Amino acid sequence: MAARRARRLLGSLCIALLFAQPAPTGAAARSGSRSLLTESLVRTFTPFYFLVEPLDVLAVRGMSVIMNCSAQCESPPRIEWRKDGSFLNLVSDDRRQLLPDGSLLINSVVHSKHNKPDEGYYQCVATVDSLGTIVSRTAKLTVAGLPRFTSQPEPTSVRRGGSAVLGCEVTAELAPLLRWERDRQALAPEPRVLQLPGGALLLSNASDSDAGLYRCALDSPGTPKYSDEAELKVLPDAEEPQKLALLKPPSSLSRLAGQSALFPCVAAGFPPPLVRWTRNGEELPTDGSGRFQLLPGGVLEIRDVTEADAGTFTCIAESGNDTLEAQAELAVQVPPTFLKRPGNIYAHESMDIVFECEVTGKPMPTVKWVKNGDVVIPSDYFKIVKEHNLQVLGLVKSDEGFYQCIAENDVGNAQAGAQLIILDLAAAPAGPLPSAPRDVVATLVSTRFIRLTWRPPASDPHGDNLTYSIFYTKEGINRERVENTSRPGETQVMIQSLMPETVYVFRVVAQNRHGPGESSAPLKVATQPEVQLPGPAPNIRAFSSSPTSVTVTWETPLSGNGDIQNYKLYYMEKGQHTEQDVDVAGLSHTVTGLKKFTEYSFRVVAYNKHGPGVSTHDVVVRTLSDVPSAPPQNLTLEVRNSKSILLQWQPPPAGTQSGQITGYKIRYRRVARKSDVTESVAGTQLSQLIEGLERGTEYSFRVAAMTVNGTGPATDWVSAETFESDLDESRVPEVPSSLHVRPLVTSIVVSWTPPENQDVVVRGYAIGYGIGSPHAQTIKVDYKQRYYTIENLDPSSHYVITLKAFNNVGEGIPLYESAVTRPHSDTSEVDLFVINAPYTPVPDPSPMMPPVGVQASILSHDTIRITWADNSLPKNQKITDARFYTVRWKTNIPANTKYKTANATTLSYLVTGLKPNTLYEFSVMVTKGRRSSTWSMTAHGTTFELVPTSPPKDVTVVSKEGKPRTIIVNWQPPSEANGKITGYIIYYSTDVNAEIHDWVIEPVVGNRLTHQIQELTLDTPYFFKIQARNSKGMGPMSEAVQFRTPKAESSDKMPNDQASGSAGKGSRPMDLGPDYKPPLGGSNSPHGSPTSPLDSNMLLVIIVSVGVITIVIVVIVAVFCTRRTTSHQKKKRAACKSVNGSHKYKGNSKDVKPPDLWIHHERLELKPIDKSPDPNPIMTDTPIPRNSQDITPVDNSMDSNIHQRRNSYRGHESEDSMSTLAGRRGMRPKMMMPFDSQPPQQSVRNTPSTDTMPAGSAVPGAELPEPEGPFLPAEEEPQGPPTAHVRPSHPLKSFAVPAVPSAGGPFDPALPSTPLLTQQAPGHPLHAVKTASIGTLGRTRPPMPVVVPSAPEVQETTRMLEDSESSYEPDELTKEMAHLEGLMKDLNAITTA
Repeated sequence: MAARRARRLLGSLCIALLFAQPAPTGAAARSGSRSLLTESLVRTFTPFYFLVEPLDVLAVRGMSVIMNCSAQCESPPRIEWRKDGSFLNLVSDDRRQLLPDGSLLINSVVHSKHNKPDEGYYQCVATVDSLGTIVSRTAKLTVAGLPRFTSQPEPTSVRRGGSAVLGCEVTAELAPLLRWERDRQALAPEPRVLQLPGGALLLSNASDSDAGLYRCALDSPGTPKYSDEAELKVLPDAEEPQKLALLKPPSSLSRLAGQSALFPCVAAGFPPPLVRWTRNGEELPTDGSGRFQLLPGGVLEIRDVTEADAGTFTCIAESGNDTLEAQAELAVQVPPTFLKRPGNIYAHESMDIVFECEVTGKPMPTVKWVKNGDVVIPSDYFKIVKEHNLQVLGLVKSDEGFYQCIAENDVGNAQAGAQLIILDLAAAPAGPLPSAPRDVVATLVSTRFIRLTWRPPASDPHGDNLTYSIFYTKEGINRERVENTSRPGETQVMIQSLMPETVYVFRVVAQNRHGPGESSAPLKVATQPEVQLPGPAPNIRAFSSSPTSVTVTWETPLSGNGDIQNYKLYYMEKGQHTEQDVDVAGLSHTVTGLKKFTEYSFRVVAYNKHGPGVSTHDVVVRTLSDVPSAPPQNLTLEVRNSKSILLQWQPPPAGTQSGQITGYKIRYRRVARKSDVTESVAGTQLSQLIEGLERGTEYSFRVAAMTVNGTGPATDWVSAETFESDLDESRVPEVPSSLHVRPLVTSIVVSWTPPENQDVVVRGYAIGYGIGSPHAQTIKVDYKQRYYTIENLDPSSHYVITLKAFNNVGEGIPLYESAVTRPHSDTSEVDLFVINAPYTPVPDPSPMMPPVGVQASILSHDTIRITWADNSLPKNQKITDARFYTVRWKTNIPANTKYKTANATTLSYLVTGLKPNTLYEFSVMVTKGRRSSTWSMTAHGTTFELVPTSPPKDVTVVSKEGKPRTIIVNWQPPSEANGKITGYIIYYSTDVNAEIHDWVIEPVVGNRLTHQIQELTLDTPYFFKIQARNSKGMGPMSEAVQFRTPKAESSDKMPNDQASGSAGKGSRPMDLGPDYKPPLGGSNSPHGSPTSPLDSNMLLVIIVSVGVITIVIVVIVAVFCTRRTTSHQKKKRAACKSVNGSHKYKGNSKDVKPPDLWIHHERLELKPIDKSPDPNPIMTDTPIPRNSQDITPVDNSMDSNIHQRRNSYRGHESEDSMSTLAGRRGMRPKMMMPFDSQPPQQSVRNTPSTDTMPAGSAVPGAELPEPEGPFLPAEEEPQGPPTAHVRPSHPLKSFAVPAVPSAGGPFDPALPSTPLLTQQAPGHPLHAVKTASIGTLGRTRPPMPVVVPSAPEVQETTRMLEDSESSYEPDELTKEMAHLEGLMKDLNAITTA
């Protein structure tokens, strides 16, 4: 009784301190329940727990097993057992019975291949009526299988003092039952004999007494089971070296914390091998003083394993010059452990509470909650929060009881419990209570929250001292939750965390100092529906399963809102900005193809029929390390003396290290002998001096990088030969053989050659300089260096320079030189200017040949390999002396004159640290002793592109004038584009803190630096970010730029953005050039304007009609002119020069005196030109204006139909005609001649692109290509009066009458027409043109310049002549041509005279 009273008193104290602990949560626990709780009936917590819980048991068939269990409580608990989740009926079971203390006894365990009734998971359940139920941890009963050997011992032999391993493998559960016998007698325990975890027997330091027959035995109920016998022979000691071999390498283990681990490493060989161990590359102390002990036979024992012991263990066996290595992983697992156990909680009905539970373990345990022995299923009122805590909302009386947190992982489980007591309310003190609050309404209803407001009760209209409790529940649910107002007198509350599209019932109760009053009438409110998207997937975990893969697991979202169709797994490399994704159907996925030892972030989004749901948080994991995948770089050898060689190297490229470099392994050997000597280098030093070598001996070296996972690939063998004798360092070096100076404005370039006596060691050179004295400044350089630039000097100053060679003994004799720096104003080429020592270079008596065949091989964005050949080496290119090579490089920019250099002792060098997408030039020189070559020819290489490493610059956002919903984003390219920019991505959002995958994306293709974004919301702040991309990926984002859109649209905004006008789509303004003048008598109407009402068919009819009229007029004029000549010889000559030589022209004509002809001789010069050698000369056509409108210059705004007919036709011209005309193009004159009283005639021309000659050009052979499209480029737009084009193949054919198409024939698109365009080159002003008058028909037309282009094709002209034959008689054509040819002959005679 006294103890019970003490417990009650303790409970009362707990009540007083209840509000000092944070166990109850929710509004009820924060405010209104305080006064109620102090007046409640007091109840105390009842201790109820397990004294003993069952443990995992390994049993053998036929044995008896006891599963221990004992519970403690004031009232004796009732004990029951579950197997695999189901209660056992122990009353009627004759093999299993419950012991008085609650333990379970299983007699004669039954186990067979098809009947395993006893094997499984057992759990003890303790119950106290009217109090509750608790459950124990789960224990596993494993029944060992039938005794069976997976491997048998085999006969073996061992030399005296050596080690032997006899194999006898059994399953893991039978291993503890295994023992060994020799000659059928149990083996006596001794340190030399060790049974390994798998069952094998290790015998070390063998002696003759160890020989015999060995077998292993399995003890089981009944007769033991024996393996086969195997004989072990002990051989005498070895006399010759035996090859090193590993008899039993270590294998990976997994151990629980606190257990022991054994790693075997049994090696055999002669001399007897020595075994040592490392963990993660660090040497292990195995002297027995700590937890690590080296047992006989090379076995490593680790006692009391901790989580920190996990890692890679490497055994290294060494015997003479042989070395063998083997690795094994130790994984340490930790059963679940509680960091924070649930605590007992007092609460009232309608309150919200949280049971806290924090666990740890390896692997990380999962947590489930049990209430009174039953698993808690998460629901709207029972929720798992913060991964492990249990939240209970709206408590009811039935929620009382014991709650247990059960943590479980692969290696165990544990439980911890707490009690929940729901207190009854005590009777309130006497006094007036408030009436019901009035006018309870829902003023704001959303999908997941509701705002309630009300008026104070009528009993207390002001209600300044009243507090309110709002009780609410789902319709049809008896579990009510409560929310209290935050301060007295407040008459509104926000109820959150509701479910969408759900009906809730609310009531409000006012409270004063006497207690709660009447409840308001229930108010039903339905929340708004929302798109039923899935919630985040809980418990997302990621772990690296290999160096290139990561496995991600998650669980089904608690609020799936329908069936989950699939998941999308997003992952991204750390430091990058481009996410990758993969569709997953299940709850786990392994991402492969990742980079080794690299951090990645992962997140998961669930999809249902409505779309993507809420993303999980990002989990970050690093892929496992691995051995390096590439060797170290730039291994160089430097022979220090006759017994040592210095090795220097650089680490493997960053992307190939696959982990943290823990050291480097150097292997070297004499070339004459192939035996290896291994020397491990601790840490990450990048050089090693190998000493103790033989004189005059060639050695080969190679280096490999190491990580915790092992050794990567080694470099190629690099050879060097030690000196036959050491250089003398007992005295200082002699004076350098020469010193040259080259003064500049603010610097002096100093160059020198080594001392002539090369038997004395030179460690370096000391350069002293100063104004008037060489002792002001001193600089020391390496002994390999041959030149140095002294910077930051004063112009026009006299400097004295000294050079001394030095070694460890001291400095040698100095060599002096002086020079005057050049003045500031001197910008000429720098000549050598030396005071009292004119520059007289001392030529090397035998200069070395520079390297040849220098090649640059691009390896990555920052690495280029330089290779070369040395003609002074033997054909096998083997370096046998102490020569070295100097590689220099710089960017191929004219302004950049600064080189970087590096030395190499091989015929290649790996240049790293270069800039991406940059052109470099490289050259190499060779140095041997004091002899050096000149620089080789340069090689060039451009590094690969890399993703941009800087964001776009100068991001600005402005509003578009007249369009407040449209903004214009401007920016500048990134300063480190690292390649050609192929586009940009603009991100914008109204929330600058939103996840980047929630921002709106606007892609910009190409290298544009501006972009418009339309349909934005008015008066809204937007944030903009931009990232650039090239062929390698996306660069970083710029900083967010804020811009607020205007408040309202402008009133004068037009319905559409296109200004209306008469110009149609695609029209262009007429650009006639600054020299344009309207032609005389020409029409000003723009022929072919796009705004002409005539459609294309009407235009075609007009063209054909005008052509027919023109042909009729030309025929009349031709007949009139033909009658004026009767010369038979002219007729034959004209006939011979026609295209078709088979035509025979008939008829007579008389000679006609040519009319007066005035010619401007500065503009026109007709000279005798050789006739074309073409046997079938081509008659050219003379383009004539079709009508007066055609004389106006034609601009770029011609109708599309006309353009289709006026595209330049680029035909093929024969080689003969090309060669014949090529020499004449530069000499063709431009003429002005009028055509009297006849309608102009448009002809068809064919102008190859290479035959167009700019008018007015006087340069022979000058050519101007002709545009292919219908639009004329700006440099070829008309600059003056239009000209007709004439293509003479003979000087007498310049005025030949054209072959006219048939009058009634359709327009042939195969012969495209060309507008009359001036072919004048830009920059040549059009001179005034004097014209000649031909004919006396009374009316003269405006003068027309005639440009002489190339001849058309044979095929085209022949077709035109064939067309003309269909309209003219041969006699008429003969007379016409004979007349015009005679006229031209007379004209030529007049001009010559």
